[in-house]
Amino acid sequence: MIFWLWLCGALPASTGQPDSELLARYLEEKLMADYSFAEQVARRVPRQTRFLQRLETRPRMSEFNVKSTIISRYAFTTVSCTMVNSGSEAREAVFEMQIPAAAFISNFTMSIGNKTYYGEVTGKEKKHGSEDKATSKKPPSPTDGGENGYETFKASINIPRKMQANFLLHYEELLQRRLGKYEYTVSIRPQQLVGRLRVEVNILENSGIVSLEVPPLRNSKHKGNGKVEGDTSPPPSTVIGHTKTLAKVTFSPNVVQQTRIARNGILGDFIVRYDVNRELSVGDVQILNGYFVHYFAPKDLPPLPKNVVFVLDSSASMVGTKLRQTKEALFTILQDLRPEDHFNIIGFSNRIKVWQQDQLVPVTPNNIRDAKKYIHNMSPTGGTNINGALQTGAKLLNDYITQNDIDARSVSLIIFLTDGRPTVGETQSSKILSNTKEAIRDKFCLFTIGIGNDVDYKLLERMALENCGMTRRFQEDEDAASQLKGFYDEIGTPLLSDIRIDYPEDSVEQVTQNFFPNYFNGSEIIIAGKLINRTSDSLHVEVTASNSKKYILLKTDVGIDLPSRNDIRGVPGLEDGKGDQNYIERAWSYLTIKELLNSWLKSDDSQEKDYLMEKAKSMALTYNFVTPFTFLKMKEAGLYSEPPQEEHISPSTEGIGEKLQSLQGHKAPPGTRKIKTIFVYVSRICSLSMSADGDPHFVIDFPSSKFSVCFNIDGEPGDILRLVSDHKESGVTVNGQLIGAPAPPNGHKKHRTYFSTITILSNKPERSYLEITPTRIILDDGERLVLSCGRSATVKSRSLEVSISASSNVTVTIRDTISFIILIHHYKNPAPYQKDHLGFYISNSKGLSPDSHGLLGQFLKDEVKLLQESLNMSNPLAGQNKTEAVKPNPTNTLKVKGRLVPVVWKQRRIYNGQQEVDCWFAKNNADKLIDGSYRDYLASHPFDTGTSFGVI
Repeated sequence: MIFWLWLCGALPASTGQPDSELLARYLEEKLMADYSFAEQVARRVPRQTRFLQRLETRPRMSEFNVKSTIISRYAFTTVSCTMVNSGSEAREAVFEMQIPAAAFISNFTMSIGNKTYYGEVTGKEKKHGSEDKATSKKPPSPTDGGENGYETFKASINIPRKMQANFLLHYEELLQRRLGKYEYTVSIRPQQLVGRLRVEVNILENSGIVSLEVPPLRNSKHKGNGKVEGDTSPPPSTVIGHTKTLAKVTFSPNVVQQTRIARNGILGDFIVRYDVNRELSVGDVQILNGYFVHYFAPKDLPPLPKNVVFVLDSSASMVGTKLRQTKEALFTILQDLRPEDHFNIIGFSNRIKVWQQDQLVPVTPNNIRDAKKYIHNMSPTGGTNINGALQTGAKLLNDYITQNDIDARSVSLIIFLTDGRPTVGETQSSKILSNTKEAIRDKFCLFTIGIGNDVDYKLLERMALENCGMTRRFQEDEDAASQLKGFYDEIGTPLLSDIRIDYPEDSVEQVTQNFFPNYFNGSEIIIAGKLINRTSDSLHVEVTASNSKKYILLKTDVGIDLPSRNDIRGVPGLEDGKGDQNYIERAWSYLTIKELLNSWLKSDDSQEKDYLMEKAKSMALTYNFVTPFTFLKMKEAGLYSEPPQEEHISPSTEGIGEKLQSLQGHKAPPGTRKIKTIFVYVSRICSLSMSADGDPHFVIDFPSSKFSVCFNIDGEPGDILRLVSDHKESGVTVNGQLIGAPAPPNGHKKHRTYFSTITILSNKPERSYLEITPTRIILDDGERLVLSCGRSATVKSRSLEVSISASSNVTVTIRDTISFIILIHHYKNPAPYQKDHLGFYISNSKGLSPDSHGLLGQFLKDEVKLLQESLNMSNPLAGQNKTEAVKPNPTNTLKVKGRLVPVVWKQRRIYNGQQEVDCWFAKNNADKLIDGSYRDYLASHPFDTGTSFGVI
């Protein structure tokens, strides 16, 4: 199980004296020993945490942080993740992040130990010949695609035991306005509970923020998201604050709050919606350092009449939920049609069925009633004739426009919905695309909807793209009907048609798309470009369009010299460096690359496609964007004698979950290869140089001398041995309490002793203590927390991290420079002389001072020499850790601080009895090896931090 903990002080600063409060708590805990451990845990920990256990073989995610800075609708997002392998062997960690399909990855790095691997954006080479032809059937998708608008970035790395890996992902996107709101979404699906989870969203809008909301977490894929029906409140732990132009939203649920949302750590989508102040004018034009971006979204206009044909799939594959949801959505959509609208319905399978032959009917109560009856009676049967259905719908709408004196300023469109692929009639995608384009002839727009996993989404996407429409893909779930209705709401209220936005030709260059067939209520038109003359005082803007009553012409001059308004450096809350970037220039590059990809996709001319590809690639390399024409090449940072190995990240054309998507919604262009998961192997590192385990047996490794020294301490049950004492310098003390057991039969000892409790005390920078037994762990910093050793967990604060690997080991890291590992030894069927006990290992001692002492601590800085005068001097292997190379004499000696210590050769088992170590053994409770006698290392109580050892 995983818990969240802030350590804020507990231990006394005095040395060698018992603290009354700590002793009282310790005695209280001992007096409660008669109660069942389960009852103690139940009183301290919510019941939900018993579901938090993760598999030991899986590295744990200790941190997951997302920080986003949104400046004038342009979002910079950074995702950082830390994964810890507390197991006893190297294990694979998988970092997986769902990112918006419309976004571009701009950077990715990962580090483990002292090695860092960074991504370098590199252009792809164009492929030729048969390979290019073969792959041209799978074009990339430059529009908002993916499953529900998301793609999955996935990377894996092998983490050596007792180490951690850090992942850092950057992506950028230009937010699109839908239904009157900008929606920024962060996918939080770590697949496990996270000790430290935080999402921070900072928003700067110079136009002024007029609305800001954070709805409940959205999770349509997984049940049990904790959402109450009708609940509109923000997720637990959300903090919202904003001024007129600046907003900050944070979401940082602790582990208990995470379990209430989802017990398995799959949380959902964290959403921030907002809108900005706007008026009926040319819109908001922002200019900075020679670039401009123009946001146009007029309001309070009367809607245009629309002529709409609904083309609905009724093939056999629509049986059940999909057809029911489609009918539910259509019932609501029909009710929302306006009296000035005209409509018709086509159902198709292998047969094409038109509700009202050769006409579009006006919206009347009787027609709506009859249309609902027709939809209600639709039944799933037969195959899927997509080409025939679209040809019929296009002819129906074309004939109506030609034969009727309709309002020239009305909007005509087809809404096409299917769940499958073409199986009847024309089944070749390229032919269906050309037939559809020829039938529509730019007279109206086609909007496509795909439902489920079997739909040919690429076909629907390109059909919409080539015919001025949009596409959406929805999963078959309980929310599909409302999503269908939501998509219709986006396009159901056209306000303007034939919108054209012009700037003087001698003032601007490289302007993005400036003509738009329709503008729908709640959306936004965005244009960007470069200024030719930066010395000019203003930029002239003209907007022409038509609505239901009149043609519209809007003119204005926008001031160019606006550094105080658009330069956001130094703005409070945006201190992460984003202020140094020209966000307007990056928005321009983002839009330009998107349009190049769109044009590349629609083009059938090979020379034009090559030109568009090279232009898009060049711009993507300039701005460090991963696109269908570029990829990330992973390199190892630093200087090395050998060239670092490289791994490639490239977009995938396959299903969700297998995509290491460049931060955008585009599929791979012809010739690109599928994603190769990042895989970096880092050598297994063993750095446990000192240990005390078993009876207890102490092992000290001296790397420079190339041998180990070992000794036993034959203490009495109840003795508390001071293992590490550095209270004055680093503030760390480690004590181990012994428990007794009968000696084995025919043994020479009266009894055996084991460590039953390890107490770790720290007073820098916070005062706290940690008490570990084979069954539980107590953390105390003024507030006590009890954890079970049988459940994996991570507890982390600013200076202390405790990682529990269930029933295996506990890793304690202090200030990232001191690490201890406590092995947990359990016996399934113990003999009388066997007791569950602990082993203590020092894995990182960098943070301990040269003045450290204790049975283990005194050897951290000292070296021991082996005197070889009693050995055969011709043997070059004398003194090395090789039993077969030398047979030592009983008179071998070590020289320690001027003392001569007789030693013998022995072999010891460590690491739970699974690894052997050869060592020179010092007898008689390490007499002369350690300073003083072992009794000088007895502590008076578990919290004793005394440093007097009675050195002789």
